[in-house]
Formats: sequence, C-alpha cells, structure tokens
Amino acid sequence: MTKAIVVERAGAPSVLKLREVPLARPKRGEALVRHAAIGVNFIDIYERTGLYKMAMPYTPGREGAGTVAAVGPGVRNVKIGDSVAYVDYDLGAYAESRIISAHKLVRLPRGISPELAAATIFKGLTAWFLVRRTHRIRPGDMVLIHAAAGGVGLILSQWAKQLGATVIATVGTPAKARLLKRLGIDHVIVYTREDFVARVRKITKGRGVDVVYDSVGKDTFPGSLDCLRPRGLFVTFGNASGPVPPFAPLLLAQKGSLFMTRPMLFQHIRDPKELRQGARELFGAIRSGAIMVEGGRVYRLKDAAKAHRDLAGRKTIGPSILVP
Repeated sequence: MTKAIVVERAGAPSVLKLREVPLARPKRGEALVRHAAIGVNFIDIYERTGLYKMAMPYTPGREGAGTVAAVGPGVRNVKIGDSVAYVDYDLGAYAESRIISAHKLVRLPRGISPELAAATIFKGLTAWFLVRRTHRIRPGDMVLIHAAAGGVGLILSQWAKQLGATVIATVGTPAKARLLKRLGIDHVIVYTREDFVARVRKITKGRGVDVVYDSVGKDTFPGSLDCLRPRGLFVTFGNASGPVPPFAPLLLAQKGSLFMTRPMLFQHIRDPKELRQGARELFGAIRSGAIMVEGGRVYRLKDAAKAHRDLAGRKTIGPSILVP
C-alpha cells in the first residue's frame, strides 16, 4: 500500500483526497519509484476541474523525482538506488510511491536534487521543446512570453534570452516584474497596469515580435496575434484563463498571414533518446547557471488542495512541489 491523492469527481480543490491505495510490484520493463518530490502543474488543475475530461477515480500528477526502490525483469537503464526523475503522460505522481515504465526515467546528474528535478522536469522540458523544436530561437529573434513568472515562464524566458533573443515578458504584479528584471529579461510588462499590445508595438517600433508563447489562453487572445510581425508564429500551449475561443482561420490571414500551433510535450519525448537529450540540455543549462530556478513553494502531499488554490490564484512565483 501507499498513500496517494485520489479524485473521484471533478470539482474544486476539495475533491483532492489523501487515501491508502494498493501498490503492485513492478512488472517487466517497469520500476518502482519512491518519491522525494512531486511537481504541481496547471494541467493538474485543468483535469481536476473537468476542463480536460478524466476517467474517475484517478490520481493526478505527471512529474516526480525520487529513488528507484525496485525494478522488474528486463530493466537495464536504471537500477535500485538510482536518483531519477520523470514526466509521464500517464497519471499517478501525487503519491508516496508509484510504478512507472523504466524507459520514462532519467537519471539525475550530480548537482540536481530530486526536489529541483521535480520542480523543473515537466516545465523545463516544455520550455526546451518550445525554444528548440516549436520555434528554434536564434540570436536576434524578438519573442513575447506571457505568464513569464510562472513555472514554465521563468525557465522559458531565461532560455530564450540565453539563446540570443530579445525577450518581452508579461506578468501580473510589480513583484513579479522585479524578479524578471533581476534575471536579465529585456522588457517586462505588468499587464494589469498597461496595454501589452501597445507596449509591444512601441518596443518593436511597430514591427511586432517573431513568436508569441502564450500559456494564458482566452484573456490574451487575440491580443497576442496583434503583437506578431507578418508571418509570425503564435504558440498557444496552455489555458490558464480558459481555452482560446473558436475562431475563423481567415483571422490569421487578416492579421498578417500568421502561423499558429498548439503543441504538447509528450509528442516531443516519446522517443527515449529525445527525452534524454532534452533532459541533458535542461539540467546542463541549470547547472551552468544559464537558467536560475526561482521561488516556488513546498507543500505536503496532504495539502495538495492548497497547492492547487495557490497556483490557480496566481499566488506563486516559479514552480511548486509536493513532498510526501
């Protein structure tokens, strides 16, 4: 048996209940991971509220880190005692321990703690594919990043800057703006106090940015489109304020023959080789100091509901984690 958060119906954070659940032995190709830390993400909220339909009951969570406690037959890439982390399409991370396919695990390099890994692997690999796959950032690019003080936003902003882009970031409070400026971000807009479209146009001298990375959704669309240069790319990868409303594709032509994509991480790390490459680049950037992981909060597993309330209420800066 192990303790885990169980959701039996969609709803408010109060539906997150700590329960004793069965824990099997790992089968062929599987490993048992004893968690030291578990990541908390907006997708967990989308699923809990019913925005993303889930089969009930389920245990939330897609990223965690800890120690390999047992392995099934045929496992070669990890061994008992290894410090590992993962991000998984299959749910089940909000637990003291879990069974997972061993090929989804990455061993942690020296200097990367399980707590740091759990706080960054989902968010960091998301930033990785956004800047290295969706739009391969090159020196001289101008990019706009919404929710830049969030878990993904902080990593994404720094990574884009490290790759040579001029980064324009939007945040909700002056405190978050000060954090972004301290990290060296070029331009920070407090969207609650000024029109981000007008400010972007002023910064770019009317040209517009090459790419917009938007995890906010409804509230920043179509303003994000108005920030793009002709033939620019709109990347929508989250729905913090609700999903982007339906619209006619003709709108993209009217606003400058724009491109739009809605990517997701798991289609970029299905191949274990790509997963390992992304993890190497992410952890390498953190170890080198190119990416600083700031802020975040630590909650006990039993307090998952509070973690969800704080994240949804924009009360956090940086990544948050649960600890068993």
